[in-house]
Amino acid sequence: MGALIILAIIVAYLFGSLSSAVIICKLFGLPDPRCHGSNNPGATNVYRLGGKLPAVLTLSFDVLKGMLPVWVSYFFGIAPLFLGLIAVSACLGHIFPLYFQFRGGKAVATALGTMFPVAWQMALLLIATWLLVFRVSKVSSLAAIITVTLAPFYAFWIKPQYTVPTIMISILIIWRHQANISRLRQGSEKQIKRRN
Repeated sequence: MGALIILAIIVAYLFGSLSSAVIICKLFGLPDPRCHGSNNPGATNVYRLGGKLPAVLTLSFDVLKGMLPVWVSYFFGIAPLFLGLIAVSACLGHIFPLYFQFRGGKAVATALGTMFPVAWQMALLLIATWLLVFRVSKVSSLAAIITVTLAPFYAFWIKPQYTVPTIMISILIIWRHQANISRLRQGSEKQIKRRN
């Protein structure tokens, strides 16, 4: 089982390293999201650069990057704590992608994907939280920060055995949002505006 866990952690990182935003932008002939807009290779910035379809595709693939490694590992009966390490590994792949000069995104969608195989009720609650905060604020980063802050409490309520792994992922994502937190404090964080 130990070898299987190590293999799953490595595969999760390599799979997470596939930068959906960069790949989708290349396919659609859009600028590199690491160098344009907010310089963040995530669905929100892809939306800024190319609109709904590229953003939806980016979001979908980012979620799958987290979902598939954890789902396969869950199927093999790997314990919750190690599932958490596999989930963190997928998120680290997104943040520090091996194939893209280690310049990645913030792993919000990938982290969400890791929740679906083990606690789909929690994943839906996280989506609802993000949508509610975003609807009120129109600030994607604020919605993400509040959602991941609440995630460990949701985990403790719905599936207590996944509380520690959820805390690990939440700390990682909040750390990744340090610049956004600074801008939020200064009142300079940008809202997402509708585009066709």
